[in-house]
Amino acid sequence: MRKIQEVDIKNKKVIFRVGIDVSIENGHAKEKFKIKAIKKAADYLMEKGAKVAIMTYLGRPDGKKDMNFSLYQIKNDIEEILGYKIIFVSDCIGEEVKNAMDKLKEGEMAMLENVRFYPGEGSVKTGEEYDAEFAKKLAENFDIFVNDAFSQSHRSQASISGIPKFIPGYAGILLQKEIEEMEKIKNDFARPAVAIIGGAKIETKLPVIKFFEEKYDNILVGGKIANEALDQKTQFSEKVILPFDFVDDRLDIGPKSLEKFKEIISNAKTIAWNGPTGKFEEEKYAVSSNEILKAVLRSGAYTVVGGGETLEILEKNNATNKIDFVSTGGGAMLDYLGGGEMPGIEALSEPLINT
Repeated sequence: MRKIQEVDIKNKKVIFRVGIDVSIENGHAKEKFKIKAIKKAADYLMEKGAKVAIMTYLGRPDGKKDMNFSLYQIKNDIEEILGYKIIFVSDCIGEEVKNAMDKLKEGEMAMLENVRFYPGEGSVKTGEEYDAEFAKKLAENFDIFVNDAFSQSHRSQASISGIPKFIPGYAGILLQKEIEEMEKIKNDFARPAVAIIGGAKIETKLPVIKFFEEKYDNILVGGKIANEALDQKTQFSEKVILPFDFVDDRLDIGPKSLEKFKEIISNAKTIAWNGPTGKFEEEKYAVSSNEILKAVLRSGAYTVVGGGETLEILEKNNATNKIDFVSTGGGAMLDYLGGGEMPGIEALSEPLINT
């Protein structure tokens, strides 16, 4: 995998592909963590003299120019957090992009409009493949592609795995750190090692539960996936601990299960956590998730946390800075650990196609 530190980027026009798909509330980004997470990489690119354009998406406009998903809404948040003047460009391809990059001044960074406004990006909703010609158009105004969007690198999309077929692609600072941390909890961890897996969609979580079952000492399963596993009578080894009592209609794990989980966590030296253990959006059913967080912090274990919902639990408890590493990836973290394909990462070691 090619890394950005390996190339001279002075005066080069750089696509800075990031994963800052955030919720909007009252005209601002509801959560700031994903934006803060790209600052180190942004500083590196600017200090090395690159001409930088942020490329990303917001929501799922499904190939239509829907201004409810315009990135202009978070321009001020990005400007404030990154500390650079942001020049908003109301397109991501064509002459407008070329002109904006030509006019960029020192201390300025461009931000391109939502790449998902074009159907050529590819659709997560329908599974439609990206259009290679659109990827070529995204690349044509630039010299270098930098992928710092670990959270989206498990998808094959024009702006993730398509662009580096046309211009040289490199792993950004954040992407490198994400991979380093994933490798650590996969292969270089202290025991006892405990995984906490919650949330919904057992079909997406099952491969990672199986992965941890082979490597870790205990896997604590909560949330909707625990209910699904019980209903489907999914077979696990004795390492996997499912809840054995619940609150109300299985909307949170019960006090006895919680105590068992906390006991196991208290002895851990490594913890990987992805997904809440109850319907945490309602305070009544956030008890186990909040208590597990307290137990994790008390344990002193090396802890890696991922997933948007788990991040919300950290933020609500002002605990983001108390965790050893907080991944920007939810589904990407699961795919990486579960052995799924990571097209965005694989593209950074592939040769350019003949254009």
